[in-house]
Amino acid sequence: MVFSQKLPRTWSAGSDRTLHSLLQYLECRFGVLTRVLCSLAFSVQMVLYMGIVLYAPAIALSTVTGISLWLSVLLVGLVCTFYSTLGGMKAVLVTDVFQTLLMFAAIFAVIAVGCVKMGGPAEVWRIADDGGRIQFFNFSPDPTERHTVWSLAVGGIFIYLSLYAVNQAQVQRLLTIGRLRRSQLALWLQWPILTLLSLSTSFAGLVIYAFYHGCDPFLAGKVQLPDQLLPRFVMDTMRDIPGLPGLFVAGIFSGSLSTVSSAVNSLAAVTVHDYVRMVPCWSQQPEEWELPLTKLLSLGYGLLCLAVSYVVSKLGKSVLTASLTIFGAVGGPLLGVFTLGMAVPCANQRGAVTGLLLGLALTLWIGFAPKPAPVALPVSSDLCYNGTHVAGVVVPDYEGIDDGTDDNSTAVLLGTASPLQASEKYFYLYRISYMWISMIGFAVTCAAGGLASLVGPRDPAVPHSLLSPPVAWLLRRWGSQEPSPSRAKLNSDAPTVELELFEAKTRL
Repeated sequence: MVFSQKLPRTWSAGSDRTLHSLLQYLECRFGVLTRVLCSLAFSVQMVLYMGIVLYAPAIALSTVTGISLWLSVLLVGLVCTFYSTLGGMKAVLVTDVFQTLLMFAAIFAVIAVGCVKMGGPAEVWRIADDGGRIQFFNFSPDPTERHTVWSLAVGGIFIYLSLYAVNQAQVQRLLTIGRLRRSQLALWLQWPILTLLSLSTSFAGLVIYAFYHGCDPFLAGKVQLPDQLLPRFVMDTMRDIPGLPGLFVAGIFSGSLSTVSSAVNSLAAVTVHDYVRMVPCWSQQPEEWELPLTKLLSLGYGLLCLAVSYVVSKLGKSVLTASLTIFGAVGGPLLGVFTLGMAVPCANQRGAVTGLLLGLALTLWIGFAPKPAPVALPVSSDLCYNGTHVAGVVVPDYEGIDDGTDDNSTAVLLGTASPLQASEKYFYLYRISYMWISMIGFAVTCAAGGLASLVGPRDPAVPHSLLSPPVAWLLRRWGSQEPSPSRAKLNSDAPTVELELFEAKTRL
C-alpha cells in the first residue's frame, strides 16, 4: 500500500541550506507552543527508544561471549557515542550502509545453518505449521488479541506512518540527500529492502522454533528472556563454525549502532534548533557555534541512553514489544498533529495542543499500564536428553531438567491454566494489543484537535502551501483565495524563506 505524506522542506533564498528540524513546519502552521511540545514528546520517545536498542545487542554479546551484561551495554554505548559525536550525520549515513550488509549477513547465516541442520526449509515450515506457529488468516475483530490481520495491517499502517513520515530521525536522513527526486527514490528503494529484512527475520524465528521444538530453552532454564533465544541458538549451532558467531554479533551490533547513531544526531539537531535557538540571547548567534554544541549534545545523549538501558532491563518486556509500544504511544499523537496541520484547514494551535496532550495522556496510560501476560502457544521439553536426535539434529544437552510437567513434558510458556480468564481481570483498555496504540493516539488527537479548533475565535486563513496538495487543490476548486504568504516563515534565523512541500511516498 502506498501512502503520501507531505514533509516540509525549506530553502533559504539564495542558498542551499535546508531545515534541520522537521518540527519547524509546526511552528509555521500552528505556532511556537505546538512545536516545543511536539519536540519534547519526540525527545522523550527517542531517548527511551535508544535505551531499548542499546540493551538488545548487549544481551547478544553477553550470551555469546559470556561477559557481563552491563559491560556489554557500556561497550556498545561508548562505541556508538564516539563515532556519532566525531563524525556527525555523515558518519551515520556511511556506517549505515556497512551495518545493513552485516545485518543481512547475520540473519542469512542463521537461516542457512538452521535449515541445513533441520533438513531444509520445507522441514522447518512443516514443524512450525504442526506447532501452530503459522497463522496467516486470523481475522478476529477482537482488539485484545495480540496479533491479527487487522492489528498488523491497520494498526501497523499508523506505526509505520509515524516512523517514516513524521519522525525526525528518518526525515533528517532524507534531507541530507539534498534533492526531492532522490529523497523519493530513496524511500522507494527502502521498501523492498525493509520487506526482505522483515521476511528473513520472521523466517529466522521459525528456524529457531523448529530447532528447539522438542526441547524448549525456557522450560530447560537456559534462557530467561525471549530476546536471548537468538543468541542461544547461535551458540548451540554455530560455535564450532569459525567466524559465524562473530558475524552474528557484528550483525546484531550493526542494527543497534545504526539506530542509536541516527537518534543521537537527530536529538542533537532538535535540541539546538527547537530549544537553544528559541532562547533570545542565542537566536542571533552565528552558525559556527552550532557544530561544537551539536557534538557536545550528541555526547550527552549517548551517555544518557546508557542510563536508560538500565531502566529498560527492569521493564520485563521484549525489545520488540517495548519499542513498538513507545513508538505507538508517542508517534500516533505526533502523526495526528501533522495530519491536522496538513489536512484540516480550520485547525489551529488551540486544537493542536489540546489534541496532542489528550492523545499522549491516553496512549501513555494504555501503553505502560500493567498488562496481562500474553497467551503463549504450547512448548515441549520431552526431548531434553543427552544425545537425542531429531531429524538428524543433536538436541542441546539439557539433561536432568525438571520442568514440573507431566510425562509428555508439554507446557504453555508464560501462561497459566486459564490465561484468558486471568486476562479478563484487567481493565479492558489494558488488554488492547500494543499494535493498536498508535491508531488510538492518532484518532484521539485528530478528533479532539478538530473539535477544539472549532471552539473560540477562528484563526486567519492558512496558506495553501502549508496544506496537503489534495486539500489545497480542493480549496482552489471551491474558490478559496490564497492568503498572504507572510506566515510562511519558519524561524527567526532565516528571515527570507520559501516553503517547498513535497510528497514522500512510503511503501509498507
